[in-house]
Amino acid sequence: MSEPPASWEEDSPERLYVITGGRSEPSTATHLDLVTLVVAKAAARPEMPPEHAAILRMCQAPLSVAEIAAYARLPVSAVTVLVGDLLSTKRVQVRPPVPAAHLPDLALIEAVIDGLQKL
Repeated sequence: MSEPPASWEEDSPERLYVITGGRSEPSTATHLDLVTLVVAKAAARPEMPPEHAAILRMCQAPLSVAEIAAYARLPVSAVTVLVGDLLSTKRVQVRPPVPAAHLPDLALIEAVIDGLQKL
Protein backbone atom coordinates (compact mmCIF):
# COMPACT_ATOMS: atom_id res chain seq x y z
CA MET A 1 0.00 0.00 0.00
CA SER A 2 1.48 3.37 -0.97
CA GLU A 3 1.55 6.35 1.32
CA PRO A 4 -0.83 9.22 0.64
CA PRO A 5 0.83 12.21 -1.03
CA ALA A 6 2.14 14.91 1.29
CA SER A 7 -0.14 17.90 1.64
CA TRP A 8 0.66 20.96 -0.44
CA GLU A 9 1.88 23.42 2.16
CA GLU A 10 1.41 27.10 1.48
CA ASP A 11 5.04 27.97 2.07
CA SER A 12 6.65 24.89 0.57
CA PRO A 13 9.56 25.45 -1.83
CA GLU A 14 7.85 23.22 -4.39
CA ARG A 15 4.77 25.46 -4.47
CA LEU A 16 6.89 28.58 -4.91
CA TYR A 17 8.86 26.85 -7.68
CA VAL A 18 5.64 26.03 -9.53
CA ILE A 19 4.18 29.52 -9.03
CA THR A 20 7.28 31.27 -10.38
CA GLY A 21 8.15 28.71 -13.03
CA GLY A 22 11.47 28.15 -11.30
CA ARG A 23 12.54 31.77 -11.79
CA SER A 24 14.05 33.87 -9.02
CA GLU A 25 13.91 37.24 -10.79
CA PRO A 26 11.30 38.99 -12.95
CA SER A 27 11.55 38.48 -16.69
CA THR A 28 11.39 42.24 -17.29
CA ALA A 29 14.30 44.62 -16.87
CA THR A 30 12.25 46.83 -14.54
CA HIS A 31 13.60 47.17 -11.02
CA LEU A 32 10.93 46.18 -8.51
CA ASP A 33 11.53 46.80 -4.83
CA LEU A 34 9.38 46.72 -1.71
CA VAL A 35 7.89 50.18 -2.25
CA THR A 36 7.28 49.96 -6.00
CA LEU A 37 3.61 50.68 -6.60
CA VAL A 38 1.58 48.32 -8.78
CA VAL A 39 -1.82 49.06 -10.33
CA ALA A 40 -3.87 46.77 -12.57
CA LYS A 41 -4.55 47.85 -16.15
CA ALA A 42 -6.63 44.78 -17.02
CA ALA A 43 -9.13 42.52 -15.34
CA ALA A 44 -8.33 39.01 -14.18
CA ARG A 45 -9.24 36.31 -16.68
CA PRO A 46 -10.45 32.78 -15.85
CA GLU A 47 -7.57 31.08 -17.71
CA MET A 48 -4.89 32.96 -15.75
CA PRO A 49 -2.87 31.30 -13.01
CA PRO A 50 -4.64 32.00 -9.69
CA GLU A 51 -1.76 34.03 -8.25
CA HIS A 52 -1.68 36.37 -11.28
CA ALA A 53 -5.45 36.81 -11.10
CA ALA A 54 -5.28 37.52 -7.37
CA ILE A 55 -2.68 40.25 -7.91
CA LEU A 56 -4.84 41.88 -10.59
CA ARG A 57 -7.88 41.82 -8.33
CA MET A 58 -6.08 43.32 -5.36
CA CYS A 59 -4.32 46.03 -7.42
CA GLN A 60 -7.41 47.89 -8.58
CA ALA A 61 -5.94 50.70 -6.46
CA PRO A 62 -2.15 51.08 -6.24
CA LEU A 63 -0.43 48.70 -3.82
CA SER A 64 3.24 48.31 -3.02
CA VAL A 65 5.06 45.06 -3.75
CA ALA A 66 5.38 44.55 0.02
CA GLU A 67 1.61 44.91 0.50
CA ILE A 68 0.89 42.47 -2.32
CA ALA A 69 3.28 39.95 -0.75
CA ALA A 70 1.57 40.33 2.63
CA TYR A 71 -1.96 39.99 1.25
CA ALA A 72 -1.04 37.07 -1.03
CA ARG A 73 1.00 35.43 1.75
CA LEU A 74 3.93 34.95 -0.63
CA PRO A 75 7.59 35.92 -0.35
CA VAL A 76 8.52 39.25 -1.94
CA SER A 77 10.85 37.41 -4.34
CA ALA A 78 7.94 35.38 -5.71
CA VAL A 79 5.72 38.47 -5.98
CA THR A 80 8.36 40.34 -7.97
CA VAL A 81 8.47 37.45 -10.47
CA LEU A 82 4.65 37.42 -10.75
CA VAL A 83 4.41 41.21 -11.10
CA GLY A 84 7.15 41.03 -13.73
CA ASP A 85 5.05 38.52 -15.68
CA LEU A 86 2.03 40.80 -15.50
CA LEU A 87 4.15 43.79 -16.49
CA SER A 88 5.52 42.00 -19.55
CA THR A 89 1.97 41.29 -20.73
CA LYS A 90 0.95 44.92 -19.98
CA ARG A 91 -1.67 43.87 -17.43
CA VAL A 92 -0.18 46.07 -14.70
CA GLN A 93 1.60 49.37 -14.50
CA VAL A 94 4.39 49.95 -11.99
CA ARG A 95 6.02 53.10 -10.72
CA PRO A 96 8.28 54.07 -7.88
CA PRO A 97 6.52 55.84 -5.02
CA VAL A 98 6.48 59.61 -4.95
CA PRO A 99 9.80 60.64 -3.42
CA ALA A 100 9.74 62.45 -0.12
CA ALA A 101 10.04 66.18 -0.48
CA HIS A 102 13.49 67.51 0.23
CA LEU A 103 13.64 70.11 2.94
CA PRO A 104 15.06 73.47 1.92
CA ASP A 105 18.44 74.54 3.20
CA LEU A 106 18.39 75.62 6.86
CA ALA A 107 20.15 78.88 5.97
CA LEU A 108 17.34 79.72 3.53
CA ILE A 109 14.67 79.08 6.16
CA GLU A 110 16.52 81.30 8.66
CA ALA A 111 16.86 84.06 6.05
CA VAL A 112 13.13 83.93 5.31
CA ILE A 113 12.24 84.05 9.03
CA ASP A 114 14.67 86.97 9.53
CA GLY A 115 13.15 88.81 6.57
CA LEU A 116 9.60 88.26 7.87
CA GLN A 117 10.57 89.54 11.32
CA LYS A 118 11.90 92.74 9.77
CA LEU A 119 8.55 93.51 8.09
